Amino acid sequence: MSIGILGKKLGMSQFFDDTGKSIPVTVIEAGPCRITQLKSTSTDGYTAVQLGFGDIRVKLVNKPAAGHLAKSGEEPLRHLREYRVDSVEGLSLGSSITVSDFEAGQKVDVSGDTMGRGFAGLQKRHGFSRGPMSHGSKNHREPGSIGAGTTPGRVYPGKRMAGRYGGKQITTKGLVILKVDTERNLLVVKGSVPGKPGSLLNILPAKRVGFKAAN
Repeated sequence: MSIGILGKKLGMSQFFDDTGKSIPVTVIEAGPCRITQLKSTSTDGYTAVQLGFGDIRVKLVNKPAAGHLAKSGEEPLRHLREYRVDSVEGLSLGSSITVSDFEAGQKVDVSGDTMGRGFAGLQKRHGFSRGPMSHGSKNHREPGSIGAGTTPGRVYPGKRMAGRYGGKQITTKGLVILKVDTERNLLVVKGSVPGKPGSLLNILPAKRVGFKAAN
């Protein structure tokens, strides 16, 4: 079982099965990810693997990060993510995690940030119904009453109101891998994933129960 991998969304396309049915798919450039740190129970209190992904210019990396990354390789990395595992046996600093750890037919959970849509009203953000559109109405897209009729009254936390829409992390679970391209580091998964083309994605085996590397 694979640990997980970081990737970049390239965009959506379509596949055709044997019956000619069109299947929407997402193409992800996944890895290669370098192991930048190995954590153990004796030194850190838990067992985990830290992976790095994405190129970045050397001058954009501060000294603490550069010193940390120098332990596993010379090239700096843009993104770092940590994965809890059962054991780090068989893993070493500087080694790579690639799409070859995944296979067609496997289910994965893909996490990423949704597309930010800025400030949005109630209809767009929460799907509220609008007010009457007749002549003289002043409540076409207004929120209406938001609090109790008592004095003093207050607006309860969590009240659905206008505000920032999108730009938050979500996870799409149980996506099936239709194709693995090891030469170009590509994963083709069925359906859509969060984010826009170029956004960072975190791909994990679905319902993973831990990982033990083979010796």
